[in-house]
Amino acid sequence: MQNFSTSPMTMVRSLIKNRSLVYQMSKREVVGRYQGSAMGLAWSFFNPILMLAVYTFVFSQIFGARWGEGVSQIEFASILFAGLIVYQLFSECIVRAPSLILSNVNYVKKVVFPLEILPWVSLLASLFHASINTVVLMLFYLVIHGSLAWTVVFVPVILLPLILVVMGFSWLLASLGVFIRDVSQIIAVVVTAMMFLSPIFYPASAFPESYQLFFYLNPLTFIIEQIRDVVLWGNLPNWSGLGLYLMAGMTLALLGFAWFQKTRRGFADVL
Repeated sequence: MQNFSTSPMTMVRSLIKNRSLVYQMSKREVVGRYQGSAMGLAWSFFNPILMLAVYTFVFSQIFGARWGEGVSQIEFASILFAGLIVYQLFSECIVRAPSLILSNVNYVKKVVFPLEILPWVSLLASLFHASINTVVLMLFYLVIHGSLAWTVVFVPVILLPLILVVMGFSWLLASLGVFIRDVSQIIAVVVTAMMFLSPIFYPASAFPESYQLFFYLNPLTFIIEQIRDVVLWGNLPNWSGLGLYLMAGMTLALLGFAWFQKTRRGFADVL
């Protein structure tokens, strides 16, 4: 029986060695999503704009949601959009993770195929859409305010720890999804709940004081606040917080990869 290394270097070497394959599969996934549609990839630009308009109308006009004194509906739209960008990046990858192996059974039988890259493919496809959404947000802010804070250059730095967290969960859930088919249903519910338990439609200060610790254990809370800081409010990142988040993300990524490598020997038997 083949042994699969769980070392951190194996995780890095696999990505570097298979970078061309990861790119091609990610590109195919992005293009395939819009294949056959008249507008093609243009939908990746118009979809976030349309959803932004719907969310803004529902929460500001119908539910009467407000961010605080002096915040206009236009500003509320950009605040809301920034939170949704982070949430959608996270949710797309996590919801798909339990079915990554199940939907690619033909690769399991191929000993030479690096199954561990499948979460990378899913992540890169999601990052493509997150990048488009971020450009839309910056253009929206630029049109409204006439200028853009230089601190937007820190967006990739802020997303890096979240990417590690997403990869850790993706490897873990991709493995669990093979052995426990109910995982995908549970994750779908949990991720939906996280949208309302994250500071997307309301500021973090609105969360009850007694639940603040639980609130900040949510992996989306800190990143959403940091994205708003650097893009909308021109503040520098919270470096100490990012450092702690980065260490937690690296730990989770290593544990998730190790779990995936340890359990992948049983995939073919189950499938």
